[in-house]
Amino acid sequence: MKATPCFLEQVVRKRPCLDAQWFAPILASPIRRESQADGRIRSWGAIVDPRDGKTRFLRIVTLADGATIHNAFFDRDFEDPRS
Repeated sequence: MKATPCFLEQVVRKRPCLDAQWFAPILASPIRRESQADGRIRSWGAIVDPRDGKTRFLRIVTLADGATIHNAFFDRDFEDPRS
């Protein structure tokens, strides 16, 4: 997994509930993908949160290369387009 220093030094520390094993499947086959004005790419995927067993949507923000992770968090406002 490639990641920015910001992600490794700040995001991982602030969000210990994130599991690095979730990232590759979401980036390979996201529910939705969008480009931001700054060139970064947002990808969303559904995961089962092991803390409570509920399905949650994880947003992963990568650099323009689509592989280097810059941010990741549970997106409470995401609406599943599949439903």
